Amino acid sequence: MRPVQSTPMTARLADIAAQAGVSEATVSRVLNGKPGVAAATRESVLAALDVLGYERPVRLRRRSAGLVGLITPELENPIFPALAQVIGQGLTRQGYTPVLATQTPGGSTEDELTEMLVDRGVSGIIFVSGLHADTTADMQRYEQLRAQGVPFVLVNGFSPKVQAPFISPDDRAAMRLAVTHLASLGHTGIGLAVGPKRFVPVLRKIEGFRAAMQERLGLGPEQAEELIQHSLYTLEGGQAAASALIERGCTAIVCASDMMALGAIRAARRLGLDVPRDISVVGFDDSPLIAFTDPPLTTIRQPVTAMGQAAVRTLLEEVGGTPAPHSEFVFMPELVVRGSTASGPRP
Repeated sequence: MRPVQSTPMTARLADIAAQAGVSEATVSRVLNGKPGVAAATRESVLAALDVLGYERPVRLRRRSAGLVGLITPELENPIFPALAQVIGQGLTRQGYTPVLATQTPGGSTEDELTEMLVDRGVSGIIFVSGLHADTTADMQRYEQLRAQGVPFVLVNGFSPKVQAPFISPDDRAAMRLAVTHLASLGHTGIGLAVGPKRFVPVLRKIEGFRAAMQERLGLGPEQAEELIQHSLYTLEGGQAAASALIERGCTAIVCASDMMALGAIRAARRLGLDVPRDISVVGFDDSPLIAFTDPPLTTIRQPVTAMGQAAVRTLLEEVGGTPAPHSEFVFMPELVVRGSTASGPRP
């Protein structure tokens, strides 16, 4: 049988047939648009093409079902491109075209980006770490969007004032995982480097940290409060927060992002301390490439794939006329132990 030339690379019929669980003749009929193939079989062959990385022949591609907006606060933190990739792929597989809109300092605001997307007739919008996560923001903007008939889903950050589906990692559980890990290594001076207090994920991390410090080390809320340092979600913010916590005698630092954790490692080194021999550092996100830092970073992995897929599924249910429950879907994070944590100082 002659190889089909309907993709940029020569697709091997045997590979596609094996992946789809059908005969090569069936694959050939599907790729050449011939009749006599069951709809389910045709979908299996097309799915096999997707899995193997081949482009579908132009005549077999589904027409775009419309545009879906994705608004992120920035792309410098690797966790946002990672989420955008999962969400974008999920939308594309369902026939939608993702439109990425990113806020930049001095650039477009979330409201301006939302208006731009609505003007372009998007089928729906996914907000990642937007104003919905800011307890000081006016949530009326989301009700106005709903009144315009635009479905939306909110990722990272919950507000009871907004009637919409929310997708979040369990920030409280994340802190319990981190503190439990560090306490089991013998650390008692455990600090928390987090972002500004007005954000919902920060408040939840603080709640989880306080509870874990009480459970594991017997520290009361006031004692735990002294071990919390607010800063910015940047490398420089992590460095500043870690410097302050090290001065207070911390031998281990839990950071609210991997970028902050890299800043904490820099702070330790500038003080002549070794990570993890003198200071243990835990990040949050498990951003791409973070396993290759020096030392490889122990971190709390955000379930990016599951959260991104859930955001797409929930939004498209809304778009399809089946509104998702106006509640929060919470996803469990995972502790990934690498080389930035070690036993604490012996008494």
